[in-house]
Amino acid sequence: MKLTFLGATDTVTGSKYLVEHAGKKYLIDCGMYQGVKNLRERNWKPLPIAAREIDAVLITHAHIDHSGYLPALMKQGFHGKIYSSAGTHELAKILLPDAGHLQEEDALFANKHKFSKHSPAMPLYTEKDARAVLKQFHSVPCNKAIELDKLHITFTPVGHILGACAITLDDGVRKIVFSGDVGRPNDAVLYPPQEIASADYLVVESTYGNRLHEDANTEAQLEKIVNETMARGGILLIPSFAVGRAQMLLLMLKNLRLQQRIPAVPIYLNSPMAISATEIYEKFHQQHKLSQQDCDEIDKVTTYVRTVEESQALTERKNPAIIISASGMASGGRVLHHLKGILPDHRNSVLMAGFQAPGTRGDAMVNGADKIKIHGEYYPMRAHIYNLASLSAHADYAEIIDWLKKMRQPPKRVFVTHGERCAADAMRVHIKEELHWNACVPDYMDSIELD
Repeated sequence: MKLTFLGATDTVTGSKYLVEHAGKKYLIDCGMYQGVKNLRERNWKPLPIAAREIDAVLITHAHIDHSGYLPALMKQGFHGKIYSSAGTHELAKILLPDAGHLQEEDALFANKHKFSKHSPAMPLYTEKDARAVLKQFHSVPCNKAIELDKLHITFTPVGHILGACAITLDDGVRKIVFSGDVGRPNDAVLYPPQEIASADYLVVESTYGNRLHEDANTEAQLEKIVNETMARGGILLIPSFAVGRAQMLLLMLKNLRLQQRIPAVPIYLNSPMAISATEIYEKFHQQHKLSQQDCDEIDKVTTYVRTVEESQALTERKNPAIIISASGMASGGRVLHHLKGILPDHRNSVLMAGFQAPGTRGDAMVNGADKIKIHGEYYPMRAHIYNLASLSAHADYAEIIDWLKKMRQPPKRVFVTHGERCAADAMRVHIKEELHWNACVPDYMDSIELD
């Protein structure tokens, strides 16, 4: 068995791992690169392996940095099956077409205003491409091994977002586990990550490999930010990931409203994808902690902005309000149009809710940039900027160590990925010092023979 790292090395995006076994080739995750330009440019380059040679793809969860390259892979000639949990399959039905649609919109806008270096600017793939690749998805049950050629495959829920799973490949001789993104043990919405009994080889994420989440009352922090902004007569804009983060924010805002801890200002969810994701969460109610009453109460206090016309009207709003809009790192989507009006006004606030990858607008904002470039123009940063890293859906290094401690025997080797270089190396050190396991940080395109 051979393992090659095609992504998520030195970065938290672009997750792709190639497993070769018994004459077959499998891709574990198929994510897009996001953030800094030199990484994004990899999205436009063909994979080092011909797409038509890949026999199947297995997806840990639906976030774009783990699934967003699938339509591009199909365009390059991949026509095999894509295996995922049912929750991931449902979320992919909204995330992938939305990603294609946003790329088309961005290309159209760039061509109209002539700020792209490419003439014409083109999307990596279209909404039509994304809908086509969805036909290749096959849902599999969690915690029940399926047979794929000469492998037994098991999907084990790990929190993070609905449907997120670690994936185990077992050929009867060796067992390799891919953690995907590991959720938090005390998440307000999702259940804790389930334990992995054993692994000979482990590929584990390290987004927060060098950090601990703040031990704070997140609802109280959100309450303070809302009240400070409303006291200034401003608008609170929250760039949010449409899946997971948006639902958690709506739950907390609903609680604060019903407890009369914040003013009864309008709460808008301006993301068709987040709205659809919220509806999917309701459909899979047995897989998370939200009750039907919670869902009904969220609906009562939230205005769902569905049409382009409604979104455009909302960007003109000047009165106090709370607006949640995608994307979570302000890398695209409707939130960009809100930022243009929000950032120059000192009364307003922008709340970044979770990890911000280097090179993104979100990263620039939380690190004190004095202006932000949007659609080819710069906008001054006069609004108040807040960052609630404790809202992250990723386990910190201590939480991952606690999760790994539940393994009944140590792996022969651990590969630390999906983190910036300093975070990944810090995670490696924690694993070696606290668990005494053999851990390393692979480089891009490293290949390892697994005994």
